[in-house]
Amino acid sequence: MSAELLNGVLPLMSSTITFIFAYFVFQRWSRRHRLYLLFWGIGLLFYAIGGAMEAYYGFFGWNALVFRLWYLFGAVLVAAWLGQGTVFLLLSRRVAWTLFWILLVSSIYATFKVFTATLDPTLMIGGELSGHAITSPGVRTLTPFFNLYGVFMLVGGAIYSAFLFWRKRVLLNRVIGNIFIAVGAMAPGFGGAFQRAGYPYMLYIGEFLGAVLMFIGFMYATREADARRESRQMAKVDAAVS
Repeated sequence: MSAELLNGVLPLMSSTITFIFAYFVFQRWSRRHRLYLLFWGIGLLFYAIGGAMEAYYGFFGWNALVFRLWYLFGAVLVAAWLGQGTVFLLLSRRVAWTLFWILLVSSIYATFKVFTATLDPTLMIGGELSGHAITSPGVRTLTPFFNLYGVFMLVGGAIYSAFLFWRKRVLLNRVIGNIFIAVGAMAPGFGGAFQRAGYPYMLYIGEFLGAVLMFIGFMYATREADARRESRQMAKVDAAVS
């Protein structure tokens, strides 16, 4: 498989998996109306859009709009909005809403900066999508702040949740599911680090593994709760029939 094709296929696979993942999360949110599910779904849409833009670049080459969408959703916003879902899950409603408004204003500012930045695609190393194409000052420095917030909340929250369930010796599936989510959330970061160290495609591999592992973790963590709800519903039906 040629390098150009691989640059398109791996992100396309990641994007497809994440769009499906987002569908399941939004479907669950529509039933339970929990804010953390809504923000996880939004974050997953950002993840999927970033992957789709990478796939476009891999198949068709440079496009300024595609690059801006990739950088905004795939590099800047995704981790923070996923992490915001965990904030609504674990922190008080007042703190969560305060952090949300800060995140929203920051995201609007980041959108303005990305879409008004000057681009030079010749500066990208090895022909792979990279923030090096942004020449305007003050744009790339935004990314670490969003990512640190997102990773700390998402990974830290997953580890904390796993620890709580493990300590109480209940819901083992949620312990395992949260471990998968934590590892999956870190995978793109490790992939990007290896890519910067000179290993091509590692970012795309990391993104693919991250999507798969988080999806597995989510499905595993929610499996037993769904089974219990179905059992209660069946018991109600049996009671009504008898």
